[in-house]
Amino acid sequence: MSNIIAAIDFSDCSINALEHAVSIASKGILDVHMVWVNNPSVTKTTIYSDTASDLVDEIKAQFGKLIEKYKDRLPESHMDYVIREGKVYREILDEAREVESLCVIIGTHGASGFEQFWIGSNANRLISVAHCPVITLRAGINVKHELERIVMPIDSTIDTRQKLPFTAYLARLFDAEIYVLSVYASKYKAIQRRVDEYTDQVVKYLEEEGIPYRRDSMIVDNLTTSTIEYAKKVRANLISIMTEQETSPFNLLVGPYAQQMVNNSPFPVLSINPKETLIMSSR
Repeated sequence: MSNIIAAIDFSDCSINALEHAVSIASKGILDVHMVWVNNPSVTKTTIYSDTASDLVDEIKAQFGKLIEKYKDRLPESHMDYVIREGKVYREILDEAREVESLCVIIGTHGASGFEQFWIGSNANRLISVAHCPVITLRAGINVKHELERIVMPIDSTIDTRQKLPFTAYLARLFDAEIYVLSVYASKYKAIQRRVDEYTDQVVKYLEEEGIPYRRDSMIVDNLTTSTIEYAKKVRANLISIMTEQETSPFNLLVGPYAQQMVNNSPFPVLSINPKETLIMSSR
């Protein structure tokens, strides 16, 4: 796993995602593997047909410009691209598996002259079945590419700690500080104690790894809103979540936690699927 996939549609949103990919790759000495997916149902063009030569030539030219622009920032890494055809989210994940990518970085509302990739459910579909971490950035997000403060909410689900290793990896690359946030979605003391126990384990790991952290806690009704407001308060530039989270009456009304976060966060969001969920979805 020596590369990062950056999903590209040449919109400002996807170029912003590429900037973040280059920033991480330069720190971790990782290759950047850019992916453009043609969706014939949108472009009305099959890239393997004779009539698609102009489209393919233009895509290759655009990729060439990006490689030229960023190559000096990746002196020890390689930057390349691939053109695929099919369903956008599925092709990106298939490419990530084939090249064994460390993570995927995408813009969630990109739009270009070629097609609109991330409008609708593509990003959420990708996140829900991804086998590797996914970092999403909404259109219009303008935060530092260099990670400084990462908010990592901890809840009562047994999977909540699975995001720790990759979050710690990113923090280590940038010497960033992790804000470990115990979120209490229930008033039951037994459940709150479970959250505290999980948080204790997370803190112990960070101390053993020598990763700077701060510990905080809060009672929440809406996990998404509360986490985002906390991230604003501490001036974070990444939120790390699991795709599966505690359920609450609010979540049942407005949709899954990860979908809420990806659609509403003014910060990049790192989403990780629980291993058990991935096993079930692959059957």
